[in-house]
Amino acid sequence: MVVVAAVTTESFLTQANLTNLLKQMVTIGLLAYGMLVVILTGGIDLSVGSVVAFSGILTAGMVSSLPIPAAMAVGVVSGIGFGLVNGVLVARFGLAPFVVTLASLTTIRGLAFVYSEVPIAPEDPAFFTLGSAMAGPIPVSTLIMFAVFLVGGVFLTRTPAGRSIIAIGGNAETVRLAGINVRRHVVLAYTVSGLCAGLAGVILASRVGIAQPSVGVAFELDAIAACVIGGASLAGGKGSVRATFGGVLVLVLINNLLNLYGVQSFWQQVLKGLIIIAVILAQRTNRVRA
Repeated sequence: MVVVAAVTTESFLTQANLTNLLKQMVTIGLLAYGMLVVILTGGIDLSVGSVVAFSGILTAGMVSSLPIPAAMAVGVVSGIGFGLVNGVLVARFGLAPFVVTLASLTTIRGLAFVYSEVPIAPEDPAFFTLGSAMAGPIPVSTLIMFAVFLVGGVFLTRTPAGRSIIAIGGNAETVRLAGINVRRHVVLAYTVSGLCAGLAGVILASRVGIAQPSVGVAFELDAIAACVIGGASLAGGKGSVRATFGGVLVLVLINNLLNLYGVQSFWQQVLKGLIIIAVILAQRTNRVRA
């Protein structure tokens, strides 16, 4: 894809486009990691796009009354709170993850509009630092995303809690019989997803300089697409951080190429949907052959 892009477009290898590519990875990357943790338990989180919108607009609104770091912390905490609620509803009350997070998607989106029906653009230049600061040729926000994947990889593969989350997706009853608190770990998985979505919303608002209650529509599709491209099974128990990062990279490259080729946004959504279907069919074929 990189070779094709370099040969067919003049602007792909420019510094401006590569920097933009690195910045665009951040939102999808953070959401994809959080989604992966939930998918590993056999669940799904459709609310992440709405959480991005709410955390971003809440942070932008709080800038006028709180120090910027505190306002950003409030935005991230709001994401954690939403994830915690989703996890409790799924784990404690046994509700279907699809139904719970679909309800959260509409509820949180509504709360974002209740907070502010119009976009909020903070005037303090320091608000833009997190989303625009550079560490050499790499955006600081991209380094934050790399750190999340690095720490998240260690969490899933090297800690008892992470290994339990993966095992729950394989066979929750076996994990329960082994003496592991399944409910607590499912709640933890959704909380991690909420944390990542809240952080993504804060960084996105800082990068674009404005927070809108309508932002984040279909972001959950991007996150799911990145996970399944990376080989994660929607049935749970299968997936890796490294492969999910590869899925993020492929998806961002596809988006960038389509933009450079002038493909309209709705056709991009069609392509993402077809990619998800194709990968799931490929996974099913591989399981049948095995």
